[in-house]
Amino acid sequence: MLAAMSEPTETRKQRAARRAGEFPPVPEPLPRPVLDSHTHLDITVSEAGVPPRADGAPAGGPGDDPVAVAVAVAASVGVDRLVQVGVDVASSRWGADVADTHTAVLATVALHPNEAPRLGDLDEALREIETLAARDRVRGIGETGMDFFRTGEEGRAVQEESFRAHIAIAKRYGKALVVHDRDAHADVLRILDDEGAPETVVLHCFSGDADFARECARRGYLLSFAGTVTFGSAAGLREAAALTPVEQLLVETDAPYLTPMPHRGRPNASYLIPLTVRSLAATTGTDVDGLCAAISANGERAFGPW
Repeated sequence: MLAAMSEPTETRKQRAARRAGEFPPVPEPLPRPVLDSHTHLDITVSEAGVPPRADGAPAGGPGDDPVAVAVAVAASVGVDRLVQVGVDVASSRWGADVADTHTAVLATVALHPNEAPRLGDLDEALREIETLAARDRVRGIGETGMDFFRTGEEGRAVQEESFRAHIAIAKRYGKALVVHDRDAHADVLRILDDEGAPETVVLHCFSGDADFARECARRGYLLSFAGTVTFGSAAGLREAAALTPVEQLLVETDAPYLTPMPHRGRPNASYLIPLTVRSLAATTGTDVDGLCAAISANGERAFGPW
């Protein structure tokens, strides 16, 4: 006992730093299946590693297929469909290939709005995206849009050019448009109105207030809420979710980012969707079973059958 007491102990700060790199425990399963409408499996594996197995055991051994592990643990809690989202040509191609080999995964393809201004040849990259858009299991064009948080004035004209081009691709191929909107609400609506929105528009990681939610809902867009809706500081976001018609709600992880409470700061993955769904159910006054059914139907309407 004395020897044990004399050993150095981990400080709270050290423990927090260590746990930040650990995936959270597997939550209670949902009563019926839903989808994760927006995840980045490639970034999750490369930056955070492989999520735990469905039984909670660590994964990532030499024989593990990281995508298969992520899909299996998600399915174990009722998240049986995933939408893998591209942010550049390479990730879009990777996602399209993964969707061809994993029946639980569909893909979207695009140049992220912060990626577009960095490209030496935007037109060539857009041609690559359009080629991928023709593939059957590519069901969306995104994430595209406008980001005024990370891109300054000097890059916004290129962002807008890219966004307009992606809107046109979505309409030509009859695919859902998955929109990234950060601090650019008015401009996103202006451009969609100018171009004429595709039949299906998904506002990924919805970040607007109640007024913006009303405008998007009035236009028939789908609002996809991420783990941010569970944050203590997100009262305005919960107000937006509460007034969104249930038939226009989706849920997502944006993994490996935006991990829902109580695990904020740790890596995110599709198996944590139940935490966000239960939070949304409480916010919207909908029972969990009914909300799951609505989210599932909305996802199939947006992206088609898996």
